[in-house]
Amino acid sequence: MRTTAVYAGTFDPITLGHLDLIERSADIFEHVVLAVAEATPKNTLFSTEERLAMAREVTEQFENVEVDTFNDLLVKYARSKDAGILIRGLRAYSDFEYEFQMALTNRKLEPAIETLFMMPKEIHSYVSSSTVREVAQLGGDTSDFVPPSVQQHLAAKVGKKIKE
Repeated sequence: MRTTAVYAGTFDPITLGHLDLIERSADIFEHVVLAVAEATPKNTLFSTEERLAMAREVTEQFENVEVDTFNDLLVKYARSKDAGILIRGLRAYSDFEYEFQMALTNRKLEPAIETLFMMPKEIHSYVSSSTVREVAQLGGDTSDFVPPSVQQHLAAKVGKKIKE
């Protein structure tokens, strides 16, 4: 049965690993909501508006992907979107413990919503937004980690020339 799925995160910035999961989710589900978290305990490089704009740019080719923001419990937001699935990315075993706890908490809060764990392609399995931010802020090349439009945003934000 095809349904609506929510893929939520900070996306600061959105990476090729994120994009891989978005593309694969769009092939599986009728409707995918890419939900950009407004409130986050993380120190973000980009504002909510900038993260939203980048997400819209990299997902514009997917007719069934909607980009939105949320500032609530994820399961409450998912209910408001009539979503039955939460997509969560796992890059490495180190991600699993946190994601497992969150999945169990979300199931307790809303038993009707399932969590689906997806792994990015191996080539992207080591890439995290925090690593991308650090590489960019130190003047490194991020072209293997993020889509070209996101690389432009990174270069503008950190004031570094990007690889030609």
